Amino acid sequence: MKAETNVHDELEKMLVRTRRSTLGDLLVRTRERMPEKAAVVYESQRLNYAELDDLVNQTAHAFLADGMKKGDMIIVMSKNSLDFIVVNFALARIGAVMIPINYMLSAEDVQYILEHAEASGFIASEEYARVLDKSAGRLEIKFRYLMDVLGTFEGELSAWTPLSMAREGQPADFVDADIEDDDLAHVLYTSGTESRPKGVMLSHKSLISEYVSCIVDGKMESRDIAIHALPLYHSAQLHVFLGPSIYVGASGIVLGTSSPEIILKTIEEEGATQLFAPPTVWIALLRHEDFDRRDLSSLEKCYYGAAIMPREILKELSERLPNARFWNFYGQTEVAPLATALQPEDQLRKLGSAGTPSLNVQTKIVDEEGKEISRGEIGEIVHRTPHAMKGYLHDPDKTAEAFKGGWFHSGDLGVKDEEGYITIVDRKKDMINTGGVNVSSREVEETLYQLDGVSEAAVISIPDAYWIEAVSAVIVPKQGANLSKEEVEEFCRARLSKFKVPKYIDFTDELPKNPSGKVLKRSLRDKYEKFWT
Repeated sequence: MKAETNVHDELEKMLVRTRRSTLGDLLVRTRERMPEKAAVVYESQRLNYAELDDLVNQTAHAFLADGMKKGDMIIVMSKNSLDFIVVNFALARIGAVMIPINYMLSAEDVQYILEHAEASGFIASEEYARVLDKSAGRLEIKFRYLMDVLGTFEGELSAWTPLSMAREGQPADFVDADIEDDDLAHVLYTSGTESRPKGVMLSHKSLISEYVSCIVDGKMESRDIAIHALPLYHSAQLHVFLGPSIYVGASGIVLGTSSPEIILKTIEEEGATQLFAPPTVWIALLRHEDFDRRDLSSLEKCYYGAAIMPREILKELSERLPNARFWNFYGQTEVAPLATALQPEDQLRKLGSAGTPSLNVQTKIVDEEGKEISRGEIGEIVHRTPHAMKGYLHDPDKTAEAFKGGWFHSGDLGVKDEEGYITIVDRKKDMINTGGVNVSSREVEETLYQLDGVSEAAVISIPDAYWIEAVSAVIVPKQGANLSKEEVEEFCRARLSKFKVPKYIDFTDELPKNPSGKVLKRSLRDKYEKFWT
């Protein structure tokens, strides 16, 4: 009987391995299809798929030689680099869990994440290694590796080993660890609106199924030359663009900055065909003096997401990049992060829409009780999809709340039209209840973008003794524009109901944003809470 059980277990193990599809498998499959194809360009480094895969294998062997194992929680803190990509796949090869964190977090938030995740290892660029050391507290950190250090390293970080040194002498053969599709691959901490960030647990299955949706809905191909300019710690750049790009065998140009000047220069010099940027970065590109000086004719596929694209900006982009097609990708980290897509042919026909559910996603609009509501009515957007997270790390209560009724609750308010296209009305937290009436901050922002002289605008609620919450606008004027509060008020009064017209208006040189380009409305609310009182 025992022998029969062992035979059955071995058979099951072989079946699981044969049918497996993980992040570690993804890269080696691309390597076998097109080993000589250009994979990654970063500064002066240019690797084909065979060279990239060899580097990943050597790094994975180095981790194993040091005692790293499946399930170890490994913090990664760095700006974009070649080593970031290598580490992503090397950790996946051995089954360790990658936790890429925002390098702009406060020391307090970093310490919270390290303790909450029960981290056992750090991989960081030199500029952030000291931050992690100081935040480690009582944690037992077994592994410390420095990215992008060539040769030996001497200095105060004596406990850290350069990855280049760790890889020396390691074999480049494939590391075939005991991993299953639904094992944990990444934990991504959300910036969130609450006091503490939440750890989103994404499995290999979540990510692979999401990559397939991105490739199909985004018309991604091996001939693409993609620019990866936004931070790779963020799920949008990492899992909507970098991962799918490597899956199909495209070429990726990794930039260490989202500077408009550098992006525009790179498009021209590399003949880039694909670019993702949030609306704030697209706006910055449009307003840069090099936009009309550089040859951008190679750009064919343009993607936006992470925030709502103002209608007037989309119209201008379509006019000034006539060879390009545009996609709107909507979602959030908890769904890895793609949920819906608006195709190029619908950009102007369905202006402002987030599109329809992506390939592997089922989406509906529900009321407060979780019941699906009629087309044209506003409710919460919920999803069922294999993209979805496995839950929030060490937080079953918030996980249960998020998956109430067997659907993932996005926290976004939306409406579905008669053709099934979804329009995001607002985040629940960004709806403004002024005088007992709800106002969508997005609607007011869309109006402000129609005013000549407005470069960027953010609409927030400010506590008010009379209105309870007052509609308030913070505006970045275009260079040389001379806007007045009276002009803005008059423009809005002609286009909006009286209760939607901003009660308070301020002008500023720039809006606060996170590294992924999303406007930090919480920071604006904190700043202006008592500004007008």
